[in-house]
Parts: sequence; C-alpha cells; structure tokens
Amino acid sequence: MADDTQRLTAGERYFPHARLSLLGRQAPSAIAARGNVEILTSRTVALFCSVSCPGNLVVQTYELASALRYAGATVIGGFHSPMEQECLAVLLRGSQPIVICPARSIEDLRVPPAWRQPLAERRLLLLSPFDARLRRATTALAEARNRFVAALADEVFIAHAATGGKTLGFARELVAWGKPVLTLEDERNTDLLNLGAYPLRPDSWASEWDTLAHADRHAPDLWSAP
Repeated sequence: MADDTQRLTAGERYFPHARLSLLGRQAPSAIAARGNVEILTSRTVALFCSVSCPGNLVVQTYELASALRYAGATVIGGFHSPMEQECLAVLLRGSQPIVICPARSIEDLRVPPAWRQPLAERRLLLLSPFDARLRRATTALAEARNRFVAALADEVFIAHAATGGKTLGFARELVAWGKPVLTLEDERNTDLLNLGAYPLRPDSWASEWDTLAHADRHAPDLWSAP
C-alpha cells in the first residue's frame, strides 16, 4: 500500500488546535495523518488499559468493546497493551471509525494487513505528532502519545489501572485536566473510582454508548456524575 501520509498544521481545517492546547508547550505544531481526516470531527472516546488486567475485567472490557462497535462510537488509542490490542481486534471487525496513534512516526509505516480494508473504507485514521525521523517506539514516545490521544478525545475510558502504576498516574493527570474519565464499576478499579472516574455498569453499556455515539460533539458532558 502506498504511503499517502499528509501533514496537518495549525490553522488548517482539520487541525485540532483547541484540543491540543491541553498539552501546553508539548502541543505539536503539525500532525502526520494517514486515512480519513474527517474522522477528527467525530466525538471520540479514548481507550486505555494497564499491561496487566484482572481476568474478570478482561471479559467485561471485551464486552464493552463490542458495545462500542455496535453503537458506532469512534474510538481512539495507541492500542499497545494486550487488552487494548484485543479491543482493537474487536473494533476492526465493525464498521465504525477508529483512530490509531502509534508511538512513533507513521511516515513509511508498514500497515498491518488487518488495517488495510478499514483504511480503504475510509473508517480508519492513523495519526502521529512525531517527527518523521522517530521511527522506533520508546517509553518516552509512548507516554507522549498517550497524552496526545487523551487530549484529542472527548472522554477517556480506562479499563484498569494497576495500583501504583503509570496508568494510574496518567489517570490522575487527566482528572487534573478536567477530562472526563470512565472505568468499569468493579472493586479492582477502586483506585480509579476514588480519583473521580465515572463508573460504567454492564447493564447500561449499550444505552450509554448509543447516546454517546449520537451526541453532538459540543453537547454538555454526558458522563458527569450526578
């Protein structure tokens, strides 16, 4: 597949300047994009999970990814941890938009076979804030990528954040931004819930995600706790 990467710069129609302002001095002045950039106008939910995820939460997160797919919600993420990769596999089998942000440049990136059809169908967008020379993912780039993803998203869903881990610290940072954070209502997610994450209940996933998928991008926050 030919590399049709384009550069979006500040001032251009699809450049998300207001959202990236959350990153302060770390906000990129240009973004590499490959795929349908119109997806950037969609309401999006970011998906994250610690590398280690308890078994009962794995099942619930897999079910939630299916609910997202059937609701038609646009999901954005780096899809790096095992649970995130499982969710991506579920989402790729749907017809809804997806935004994938690797922790490296996407210029000259070899597109995995599973991504090619969604790209051809214009429901997949690859994004990167990194210079073309940064072709190898690193821990530092992954952390910068995660902040980039969260800044672009309307809401952030964290399936699980291990106690004392980087994901929990990241969640704390997002709460400080004022970004709506969601998680599964489970005792294993007590740390996230204590930070103020909104609890998602299995019996209401379908209706909540359907509401999210069809909501106006600039509507009041759907996930504020009562």
